[in-house]
Amino acid sequence: MEKRFNKHVFVWVFTWLLGALGIDRFMRGQVLFGILKLITVGGCGIWALVDWIIAMVKAYGSSFGSEEELVFIDGAYAK
Repeated sequence: MEKRFNKHVFVWVFTWLLGALGIDRFMRGQVLFGILKLITVGGCGIWALVDWIIAMVKAYGSSFGSEEELVFIDGAYAK
């Protein structure tokens, strides 16, 4: 299943602000990882920080640099 999100909203709201609650994983369709992240409060913050860094690199790096949307296919970054 393909999901599209505005990259700024996804990175700064879902990953940065709500990442410790697993909202970013739920939005991508990764329910099991979302539940694990919620239970562990983002892996005591470490998992949430790593996911935020990955989202920053993917969204603002060469993969999606000029596009305004992030595309996820089955929970994985499409590019």
